[in-house]
Amino acid sequence: MKIAPQRGLRRAMFAALLVAAATLSTPAWAQSAYPDRPVRFVVPYPPGGGTDVIARIVQARFQAALGQPVVIDNRGGGGGSLGTDIVAKAAPDGYTVLFTLSSHTINPAIFPKLPFDTERDFEPVGTVASLPQILVTLPKFEANTVAELVALAKKKPDTLQFGSVGIGSPSHLAGELLNLRAGIQLTHIPYKGGGPGVIDLLGGQIPMVWVSIPAAAQFVKAGRLKALAVSTLKRSSAFPEVPTMQEAGVPDFEIDSWFAMFVPAKTPRAVVERLNKALNSVVAEPEVKAQFLLQGAEAVGGTPAALAKVVASELPRWAKLAKDANIKAE
Repeated sequence: MKIAPQRGLRRAMFAALLVAAATLSTPAWAQSAYPDRPVRFVVPYPPGGGTDVIARIVQARFQAALGQPVVIDNRGGGGGSLGTDIVAKAAPDGYTVLFTLSSHTINPAIFPKLPFDTERDFEPVGTVASLPQILVTLPKFEANTVAELVALAKKKPDTLQFGSVGIGSPSHLAGELLNLRAGIQLTHIPYKGGGPGVIDLLGGQIPMVWVSIPAAAQFVKAGRLKALAVSTLKRSSAFPEVPTMQEAGVPDFEIDSWFAMFVPAKTPRAVVERLNKALNSVVAEPEVKAQFLLQGAEAVGGTPAALAKVVASELPRWAKLAKDANIKAE
């Protein structure tokens, strides 16, 4: 059967239009398999801190799970807000991932004019791990317990300082909560991450720091620092001999830190699910769990929805604590 030339031409044109329409309606990310180039983990704290340590534990495994290099980009400052803002303004294509600490939900209570919205500007990927904050001093520091520290602070008011990972970090809140619950006044000294704070403590520039356990673990185990307490309701598996703050006599005290991954808002759902799948496969590995435990952290994993629920519940909680303790950006 012969097809009239004009009729055949019309069919060919119609087919071409369908192909063109399909191409235009298909997002660029769907035209090639994700990921097809290196993925960047923006860690909004300097090297050596707890967030950086946890990120580097999962880095190699994440590379294997994604089939592409994973590059860690440390962008410390502003209690984590500087690096977080970089991700908020990045292209929503899954190639820029925020690997952050639970300061993500604290900063809105501390900084009234953040350049991003904690909920609106990010898509949750999943929770990586959780762990306590730990209060550490030098072995020669005259207080060997939290009770002795409180007594010393009351004897010498306004003379002692505590370092933290930065304004609005879980370690900052831990120090201010101690002030509030114990009726003392330790002066806050913010750092750009746990690493710099621990370095100053080791050098004798500051008497104590609150940091996440990975930033101090090796020094406590080596006897170069002593631990007074952890911030959670349960003792750390890495340091079972160190009491919780409530066991140490400070009532109603709980600060539980988590590490999690976020991507910019409007990142395609398929990309978020791909990252979440990789995350869950990595944190399920026995070797990763073991390395986390050495740092005092526990693997978590889970869905983007579960992380979104945590964010939504913590925002009002930290806003209340900031108000009660009169915590403000300095």
